[in-house]
Amino acid sequence: MDTAVKKRSIVIGGHKTSISLEDSFWSCLKEIANARTMNLSELVGLLDSERQNGNLSSAIRVFVLDHYRTMADTHSQQPRRSGAYEARYT
Repeated sequence: MDTAVKKRSIVIGGHKTSISLEDSFWSCLKEIANARTMNLSELVGLLDSERQNGNLSSAIRVFVLDHYRTMADTHSQQPRRSGAYEARYT
């Protein structure tokens, strides 16, 4: 598994920016966007506009982690508080 952080360019809100993410997070982010019938730029733009602090790459990692934690909790049928990002973007 490649855990190296890679810079990726994306256009959000009409502005080009770069995001530093591992391949695993980038792939998961694309899967989530696809499942929500959004393109990647729309989802990243939403995350960018709603983040409270920290950098965009960190906000994406937390969002992806919260998304999959929520899915795991749903499948295990054990109630748990939804993550901060997942609750906002569901």
